[in-house]
Formats: sequence, structure tokens, C-alpha cells
Amino acid sequence: MTDFKSLGLSKWLTESLKAMKITQPTAIQKACIPKILEGRDCIGGAKTGSGKTIAFAGPMLTKWSEDPCGMFGVVLTPTRELAMQIAEQFTALGSSMNIRVSVIVGGESIVQQALDLQRKPHFIIATPGRLAHHIMSSGDDTIGGLMRAKYLVLDEADILLTSTFADHLATCIGALPPKDKRQTLLFTATITDQVKSLQDAPVQKGKPPLFAYQVESVDNVAIPSTLKIEYILVPEHVKEAYLYQLLTCEEYENKTAIIFVNRTMTAEILRRTLKQLEVRVASLHSQMPQQERTNSLHRFRANAARILIATDVASRGLDIPTVELVVNYDIPSDPDVFIHRSGRTARAGRNGDAISFVTQRDVSRIQAIEDRINKKMTETNKVHDTAVIRKALTKVTKAKRESLMAMQKENFGERKRLQKKKQNDSKSLRS
Repeated sequence: MTDFKSLGLSKWLTESLKAMKITQPTAIQKACIPKILEGRDCIGGAKTGSGKTIAFAGPMLTKWSEDPCGMFGVVLTPTRELAMQIAEQFTALGSSMNIRVSVIVGGESIVQQALDLQRKPHFIIATPGRLAHHIMSSGDDTIGGLMRAKYLVLDEADILLTSTFADHLATCIGALPPKDKRQTLLFTATITDQVKSLQDAPVQKGKPPLFAYQVESVDNVAIPSTLKIEYILVPEHVKEAYLYQLLTCEEYENKTAIIFVNRTMTAEILRRTLKQLEVRVASLHSQMPQQERTNSLHRFRANAARILIATDVASRGLDIPTVELVVNYDIPSDPDVFIHRSGRTARAGRNGDAISFVTQRDVSRIQAIEDRINKKMTETNKVHDTAVIRKALTKVTKAKRESLMAMQKENFGERKRLQKKKQNDSKSLRS
């Protein structure tokens, strides 16, 4: 039987894994760890919850412990929460070896981060925008050590390789050693055309060929068999009442759930409305200060909040193993976003439900999702119109009205409007 030691990981690291009750490697770990230890660049594709972080952290930590010098590896990832989660795993795995891990993300003190970088952490876990900011504005004593890094990891590579991150990613990569002097590891749950094109790149002189590994076919990766996919037809103007009725029905009244929405405003309205209705709720969206975002995640993980309302900052890679229900309150325009959202439940062989709220405007989006996952959704029987009207409608409408009045009083969203105006003004000046 394969274990981590037979894959080539250091004895100290296998003991750390054992202490964390991780003893059997997953398919992607068995495939990628030996190849990365051989010095090969790697592209790894596997569904969320399949152990991708250890697949790259294990070999990096093993090699680092043989020569624990300065800035050894850089991991780039699209969201702050995911960066913090990866950093936690590196820190936990390397705790017996005095490992130094630095998290470089937006929403935190730039000065403190610059001081951290000057101390030459062994591993830097960063979002591209904030690391690019340090590279462009800090001196050589802060970021000079990046030129000696041995590894670059792009986690959730399909997102990082889109145009949104292109400029910042180019800045980050420009501060690292050239391709032939470092190992590049890409991990993703979705093998996109951009990721595929990297597989076909010519082999570099003096380097072993790139290793590409995908756990299963795309459709199997998309939706695990333990995930039940259902929908509810709802009138647009009373969605909140249907949500409250669903979360408090007999089947779900004690279960943990993530509610995905498309806009920060919707997230805030729902959080306040459910809180008024005495539901233990937290939220996660881009207009929250970073400390609040971190606190929300901690509360949800510790079960101090039973419901997490989130925009897509929470749809990628976050490991919250106890989620039993995902609600797509708003249907995403991209079917792959639906797959990543739904991947927050039914992880590592557990059962889970994903329920989508479908209004008349969402029909084409649902069809696109069904085509992508090669599966038809079934209508749920958990919520009935008569129960919503009888039990939920009046009190939910009142709670929503009070929430909207409070948000108006606090000028919620004003900062975002001002930022947008500033951007538009600077565009006008340039044109």
C-alpha cells in the first residue's frame, strides 16, 4: 500500500501528516509528489477537496528541509481567504521545523508585509495584486530574495491565467528566476484552454519534460455522485421568504449552509434580514474589511454561525468540510462557477445538497449548467408555496424592510460608488 514515505517525502513531514491524521495519499498526491521531487514542472487537475495543497506543499517542504535557505517558494492564488488557508496548511505541516510563512494579500498593512518580506520568509503565499504592489514599490532589501526562489505555484491556475490577473501575474513572475532556474507547478479543478496550451509548450533545454495529470474526466470532476442537485422555482420579489423557509424547514434547520449570491448588496441585505429573524449568520464579500472577512470564516468554521452568505470570493478552494447545503440564491452566468460553488459541499466522499433558486430570467443559465455537468436538476419538495405564504412571508418582508432602512442610514456601498466614480474620472482624463 502506498504511503507518503514511499512517495519520497521527508520523515519529519510524514510524521507531521500523521499527527494531522493524514496517512493515505489521494490520487493526485500519489501522481504528482514523486514527479515534483524529480524536479519536473507539473500541471495537476483534480476536483476540490482532493488534496491538491499537500500535492505541492509536500515536495516543496521536503526539498526546503534539505537546504532551508531564504525565499524558497512562492504560491499565488486568486483570493485572500484561499491564501490564508494555504498558509495555515504550510505552517501546520512545517511547525516542527521553524518554518517562516508570509501571507501577502490585500486588506492588510502594507508596511507590516514589507517588514515580513525583509525577514526573508521561506514561503510566500500571496494574491498577485498585492505581491505585484510590493515588487513595484519596495526596494531590493524587501523583494530581492524572490530572484532565488526555487518554486512558483499557481493555485486555481485557471482563474489566475485569465485577463483579470494578467498584468499583476506578469509583474510577479518577472521578479522570480527564469523558467529554467525554477520549478513551476499549476493546480486547478478546471482544465481550461489556457491551462491546456501550457501542456503543449516546448520542453526547455536541460529540464525534464512537464508532467500533466488529471484525476478524472471533466464531467466526473464537475459533480461528485454524493451531491444531490435540485432547484426551486421562485418569484423574484419573494426570494428571501423562500430562502428563510428552506433554511428553517425540518430537513435543514440544524444544517450548515453556504448561500451564494452574485452581488455584495444582496449578500448584505440577506445577512441583515436573516440576523433579524434570529438565524445564526455570517457573510463574506469584497466590501468587508479583511479582518471581518477572516472573522466570518472563523465563526462559520467553528459553527458559531450556521449560515454563510457569500459572493464568489468563497466559491474557490476554501476547505470548510462540514457544509451540508449549498444554495445558489443567484444563478451564475458561467456554468463553471456553479460547479465550484457546489463543490463547497459533498467533499471527500460526504453527501451534500445543492439547491438553485430559479426565476423566469434564469432558465437559459440553468440549461447551460445542465449541459456543462451533463445532468438534469430535479425539483425539490422541501419548500411549498402555501408554507411560505403562511409561515414566512410577512415576517421576512418586515425584516427585509428594516434591513434596507438601516443600510440606507449607514450609506452602505458608498465607498464602492466613490471608487467607481474615481476610476471613471481617471479614464475620462486619459481619453
